[in-house]
Amino acid sequence: MENILYTYGNKIYMNITNRCPCACEFCVRRNEDGLGDMGSLWLDHEPTFEEIKEAVDSFDFSGYENVVFCGFGEPTCALENMLKTAKYLKSTRNVSIRLNTNGLSDLINNCDNSAERMHGLVDAVSVSLNASDAEKYNAVVHPKFGEKSFDAMIRFAKDCQKYIPSVKMTVVNTIGGAEIEKCKKLCADNGIELRVRTYIK
Repeated sequence: MENILYTYGNKIYMNITNRCPCACEFCVRRNEDGLGDMGSLWLDHEPTFEEIKEAVDSFDFSGYENVVFCGFGEPTCALENMLKTAKYLKSTRNVSIRLNTNGLSDLINNCDNSAERMHGLVDAVSVSLNASDAEKYNAVVHPKFGEKSFDAMIRFAKDCQKYIPSVKMTVVNTIGGAEIEKCKKLCADNGIELRVRTYIK
């Protein structure tokens, strides 16, 4: 499978699943089939760890220092493969590993310790905040878990601070200045850095 691994800018991205419990209004896959120098990121099947490992082994990591779990799906929908891959990368490559996530891993995996399991394997986490409260979040993200999603996402981000060196939350710049300021306050109240990212159409 050639679309498990792709590059964008100076980073390597791992596309290990197309599953996602959300249907975000601004999701790039609503308008595009791929990013960077990769063609379609739609997988014909969800790769096994062996297939992911083969993709890693066949790629030249020279000049790359950062690997990001982020593709056309929520990486924690394939949590076991994500953790195995991160462990393999740590043991075979000199790279920093980041997870881009919707923060719903505990709901997805019916557990309460996703962040703890990432300790020592993931160096940075970027959690999509998207809105300042549960009502606005549900209207934009449409999570299948409903009203409990927002609080679960915030709790996951706070848990990550215990186990992962760098934790940030993000919003897209299209939500408006007033909403961005509310998100900044929410993050500040929880001791988490907020990054405002540009919407990619």
